Amino acid sequence: MTEEIDFILDSAKEAMNGAIEHLVKELRSIRAGKASPAMLANVQVDYYGSATPLGQVANVNTPDARTISIQPWEKNMLQEIEKAIMLANLGFNPMNNGENIIINVPPLTEERRKDLAKQAKAEAEHAKVGVRNARKEANNDIKKLEVSDDMKKNAEADIQNLTDSFIKEIDEKFVVKEKEIMTV
Repeated sequence: MTEEIDFILDSAKEAMNGAIEHLVKELRSIRAGKASPAMLANVQVDYYGSATPLGQVANVNTPDARTISIQPWEKNMLQEIEKAIMLANLGFNPMNNGENIIINVPPLTEERRKDLAKQAKAEAEHAKVGVRNARKEANNDIKKLEVSDDMKKNAEADIQNLTDSFIKEIDEKFVVKEKEIMTV
């Protein structure tokens, strides 16, 4: 019977890890004052009729803290990449010089910093909901098991401890990102 409980705990832990991984990915795409290729991670370029991530049609790098440089592998993709960046509505104004695209990342205003911090907070809350849903599923699975009440209570306590540790980790990641965003 304990292997069933272990399986439920492992499944819950895996689901909670998934929530953390998603949070990290989302936080990475939130701008924090300096230029980063991750800022363009969600940009989809029309590459011969199919939506393709920008990173698969061009080199994206940051020559300095305020500039993003995009060098397409095919020169005829310059206009498509420029159009995709505009459609992504990231607030950037790409400049095409015939060879590559340069984006000057403007410094963040205080108001924009606060908006980004709110966005990061919302992502952290989504991650917490994911962790709590994993806890709920695990607790429901444990209630269905035919084991002693003491084993059920111990397993539920283990799940709660796991949940608490993941919620704490989410809060720590949010605090780090908030500090990063608010630092001028």
